[in-house]
Amino acid sequence: MSVYDAIRLRRDVRAEFTAEPLSETMLERILGAAHSAPSVGNTQPWDFVVVRDTGTLDTFADHVADARQRFADSLPEDRRQTFDPIKVEGIRESGMGIVVTYDRSRGGEHILGRHTIDDTGLFSAVLAIQNLWLAAAAENVGVGWVSFYDEAYLTQLLEIPDPIRPIAWLCVGRVSEFQQVPDLERFGWRGRRSLTDAVHHERF
Repeated sequence: MSVYDAIRLRRDVRAEFTAEPLSETMLERILGAAHSAPSVGNTQPWDFVVVRDTGTLDTFADHVADARQRFADSLPEDRRQTFDPIKVEGIRESGMGIVVTYDRSRGGEHILGRHTIDDTGLFSAVLAIQNLWLAAAAENVGVGWVSFYDEAYLTQLLEIPDPIRPIAWLCVGRVSEFQQVPDLERFGWRGRRSLTDAVHHERF
């Protein structure tokens, strides 16, 4: 699969996980792609916590359900009706979570390329997530990024030491299909901007 095909086919997967486990060889390939991402000062500030324990998956899924409900309760009625049918996670269904962390302290304080823009360290970890996602798509493996959680809760749940931050819980697993249209577009939450609207020349 070309990188352009992987970009086109990639979806934020929620409901299509089959619970079929990934082989260790395939998981290593996908994590290897993530670990090959570029990083500021070559700090490689990421780590990957692979979570398969059903008790941990259940505990985290319950926490996410509570956070989802709090968000739903905060919405005006028309947006609440649009949001209610949208599934926001596949924590149990995927059978595996990969938590990507960011360690700002890796490499010390004098990071080549981070001197004036501190966020380049965090951006580096996000590039690892994108690599993981595209490699997974090329393997016909789904990824769903869970964002309905409290960071402090996840840090405690997985015993992540300070100052390392969990920046993404990714549900990763085999899928029955990739949806042709992303969920948030299918359910009417928000459509995609055109490229023409996003491109500017010389000045914003």
